[in-house]
Amino acid sequence: SKLEAGDCVVIWTTTPWTLPSNRAIAAAAEETYVRILVDETQDESFIKAGQTIVLGKALVEAACKSMRIEAHTLLAEMTGEELLGTIAAHPLRGLGYDYDVPVLNGDFVTMDAGTGFVHIAPGHGADDFQLGKAHGLEVTDYVAPDGAYRDFVPLFAGKRVLNEDGSEGDANAAVMDAMQVAAMSGKGGLFGRGRLKHSYPHSWRSKAPLIFRNTAQWFISMETNDLRETALQAINDTRFVPPQGRNRLYSMVEQRPDWCISRQRAWGVPIPLFVHIESGEVLKDQAVFDRIVDAFKEEGGDAWFSSPPERFLGDQYDLKDYEQVTDIVEVWFESGCTHAFVLEDRDDLKSPAALYLEGTDQHRGWFHSSLLESAGTRGRAPYDTVLTHGFVLDDKGRKMSKSLGNTTAPQDVIEQYGADILRIWVVSSNYAEDLRIGGEILKHQADLYRRVRNTLRYLLGALEGFSDAERVDAADMPELDRWALHRLAEMDTLVRKSIEDYDFHGLWTSLHTFCAVDLSAFYFDIRKDTLYCEHPDSLARRANRTVMDAIFTRLATWLAPVLCFTAEEAWLARFGDAAGVSVHRQTFPDTPASWQDEVLGKRWADIRDIRRVVTGAIEGERAEKRIRSSLEAAPVVWLSTDRMQQIEGVDMAEIAISSAITIESGEGPADAFRMEDAPGIAVQPSRTDAEKCVRCWKQPGDVGSDASAPLLCGRCAEVVGRLPKTLPVA
Repeated sequence: SKLEAGDCVVIWTTTPWTLPSNRAIAAAAEETYVRILVDETQDESFIKAGQTIVLGKALVEAACKSMRIEAHTLLAEMTGEELLGTIAAHPLRGLGYDYDVPVLNGDFVTMDAGTGFVHIAPGHGADDFQLGKAHGLEVTDYVAPDGAYRDFVPLFAGKRVLNEDGSEGDANAAVMDAMQVAAMSGKGGLFGRGRLKHSYPHSWRSKAPLIFRNTAQWFISMETNDLRETALQAINDTRFVPPQGRNRLYSMVEQRPDWCISRQRAWGVPIPLFVHIESGEVLKDQAVFDRIVDAFKEEGGDAWFSSPPERFLGDQYDLKDYEQVTDIVEVWFESGCTHAFVLEDRDDLKSPAALYLEGTDQHRGWFHSSLLESAGTRGRAPYDTVLTHGFVLDDKGRKMSKSLGNTTAPQDVIEQYGADILRIWVVSSNYAEDLRIGGEILKHQADLYRRVRNTLRYLLGALEGFSDAERVDAADMPELDRWALHRLAEMDTLVRKSIEDYDFHGLWTSLHTFCAVDLSAFYFDIRKDTLYCEHPDSLARRANRTVMDAIFTRLATWLAPVLCFTAEEAWLARFGDAAGVSVHRQTFPDTPASWQDEVLGKRWADIRDIRRVVTGAIEGERAEKRIRSSLEAAPVVWLSTDRMQQIEGVDMAEIAISSAITIESGEGPADAFRMEDAPGIAVQPSRTDAEKCVRCWKQPGDVGSDASAPLLCGRCAEVVGRLPKTLPVA
């Protein structure tokens, strides 16, 4: 050792009452320490001049000030590594503390404050316990549950660390007095004392101060029966949503210590064991276990506490040889067993569970304890999938609190907006993170809801009186309607995958976009003329209604898990309220694979680009009040060669909802309307001077061509001529 006999290693502590349990000194191997000679001290100093002490180099000035040392001489400098293995004596040696105190490496030792050395009491701290366990140190049990030193503790028996009311007892003062007396002998002891304001462990519920004390507990080993390895493999075999949950739980299990499952409480589920007093062995007798099980079946767990031990031990064992365990099992072990008594005893439920669903904090709680319990008893996880979600915050990202006045009660939301709006808020939020809720957020969800509801309303009106006789095979439909079926097939795949992946945020976003963009703003918008103005028996109108029937049945069932009440309302409005009609008794309709046509989808994506540019040009004219509606427009559209090929056979006037369109090949004039994200398209808007049809409002240029209908265009005149001359009587 770099030290000499009589040198004193200086430690500091805020818990003097733990010094009787000291069994080691921790140093930082990589830090620098110094050996100094005390030359001069203040009158009130506890340390004597001539004493040689050892400190962390970085802390000499502060430590000497605390010990009221006026002057000192540096004798030697050394690393913490060179001090390891040094054997010190307890300051109270000769008074019942006659054992060696080794200097050990502690990775928790820092030079931030103190002396650079940490006193180690394995019975009174987690770091202390782990270091003591690693080096085989004695783990003392000096402090009784009532906060007093036990009767066998030298010098301090009966002294109280804490009084019954939670106030500080007399133990600290007694230990410091004894240490001060020891210092007078020059063999160590109390070198300084003072008052320091610092954080202290306390009960989160009662706020009463707490002390750390070592107690005997029941553990489940993570290694003895390969529980850790089994649990880690079970994690690898489990699906996690979101995926990062796997790494979080894996790292916790990989690094966790043995599982302490016992607690000392006045109530709870007992650990029903008997321990042989002399040997410490647990009594393992099936007959005893059977009597315990029978009693629990009849009377519950309280039978363990209310019955005499002889009821369980029987006549084969002498009561005085055994101690009845009165500890209870920790509550996380209880919750971790739920998969067994909830799922396995019921024929109508599946085990393992398809899904465990809880907040992100449960990686350390329910997910964790359930995994260990099931892995240890069944060799697998109790779940196929684990889904974690965040917590609800206010619209500013703050935790909700009555004192802040920022709480949002679900019942208030339901009364103002309806339950479906609250459900939309849930699915529209990214549950993998914390969720925000507030007035403006809910108002936005209500706006989204109205768009979807209006889509269902439009479908209900458009499908009035629809029957199977109207149906048209997909192969016979116009191309626009086949495109709508293609999008429906794409949505069917997306909806099923989103639900399978628990991607409800993506599901709702896709459904809303489908309703607002693909249907309302495109397909419905174009097909309104067909629905309102074509003959009821025409192929185009029948195809349109056939497609809308397919859309309605799928959209209503897709929305049902989210918009429970709205989907049911729409379903009953169409099919009546007969028994068994509920949308919630339906499954998702099968969608023919033949509806999906990627080539058609690509073609119509290009057509929609052209329509978007044409619509943009027309909107500019409307803003300038040169036209009032798109039906007054007759734009000229210039397309690149590849764009020209994509619109072959398509009536672009119908698609753009204009009365006429002229298509030209080429770049178009420099002042034509263009969009940067749609190259190869240029539009020159213009107004048509043709007469307006009073029925369809189009201005196609042939109004009055049929003398029998001078105010109608040719198409409307032909349709009206085929309609019955009298209306049916209701």
